[in-house]
Amino acid sequence: MIYYLLYPLHTHASLSFLNVLRYVPFRVLAATMTAMLLTFGLYPWFIRRLQRRQIGQVVRAEGPQSHLSKAGTPTMGGALILLALLVSTFLWADPTNAMVWVVMTITVTYGVVGYIDDAAKIRRRDTGGLHGRYKLLFQFAVAVAVCAWLFYGEQGLPADWMAVRTRLSMPFVAFDRHPVSLPPWLYVAFASFVIVGTSNAVNLTDGLDGLAIGPVMINAGAYAILAYFAGVTVFGRSVADYLQIPHIESASELSVYCASLVGVGFGFLWYNTYPAQVFMGDVGSLALGGGLGALAVTTKNELLSVLLGGIFVLEAVSVILQVGFFKTTGRRVFLMAPIHHHFEKKGWPEPRVIVRFWIVSIMLAIASLATLKLR
Repeated sequence: MIYYLLYPLHTHASLSFLNVLRYVPFRVLAATMTAMLLTFGLYPWFIRRLQRRQIGQVVRAEGPQSHLSKAGTPTMGGALILLALLVSTFLWADPTNAMVWVVMTITVTYGVVGYIDDAAKIRRRDTGGLHGRYKLLFQFAVAVAVCAWLFYGEQGLPADWMAVRTRLSMPFVAFDRHPVSLPPWLYVAFASFVIVGTSNAVNLTDGLDGLAIGPVMINAGAYAILAYFAGVTVFGRSVADYLQIPHIESASELSVYCASLVGVGFGFLWYNTYPAQVFMGDVGSLALGGGLGALAVTTKNELLSVLLGGIFVLEAVSVILQVGFFKTTGRRVFLMAPIHHHFEKKGWPEPRVIVRFWIVSIMLAIASLATLKLR
């Protein structure tokens, strides 16, 4: 909104400094600082509000014994993450950019699902929450509706997106030299699965203090670079054409959303680091995961997201293997799923699990960015 309201004023001689608002890197830095200040400033008050309302974490009895002490820790802290993320993005991103609204729509609606889930857990004082089938039904309904507009719509969509929307970008393969196209109906189904899958994978990862928000921030930082490269032009030449990735000029504005996500992540992590003073809850994890999935779709990095979000993939696959193997054979693959609990059961201290997962996430992000030159 600041960009939309103030940038046109740069034509006045006394306000020529406002020309800086046209540059995405400046607004990326501004969005990061705005999000950080909002979260750092508001979380102490927000945590006190949660404590007064007795909105505390419900812990699984069959989980690691060390987690029993976490019962009652304020949860649903993700509500403030969403508020700061949306305010910062709205202030510094171009509000006429359709890609920004797509990602924000997924983020907000998935946050609503998470809020309903958290509220049910707190009201019943158990870990059941909203039934899984209803959760998935709502998530897929929203994802399919948004993706149907992205891949079938005509009104309101930028021309650069429409030119490449059914083209599949493959890591390590030059985008223009080896074109792969999917039918729109198949891309809608594929993109919806990416969004819903990422959302629930982040939700599964959110089981230790700071475990989920670290990789979320790392992924968001990588997507900020990918989105910026997809749309920026340097000395009259598209960086995307040089790197042989999809050229989507409108995608560069998503860097502001990514920067806001990194900023709120830092603010939240200050209070969520071990031992946590607040948890994000499903209202945060489902929303942030949905946002990352939407970023993968709108920047044409659906396949790369498997490598970039490898930690989330590992957590989700560990649960699928555990449940499937137990139902088939009556035995378990891991001591406990998701896999971060397996390492806890093996005797790893919680901080060791967290930091090592962060390190792996950083390595995967570096490997993902390296694919930009390996084509």
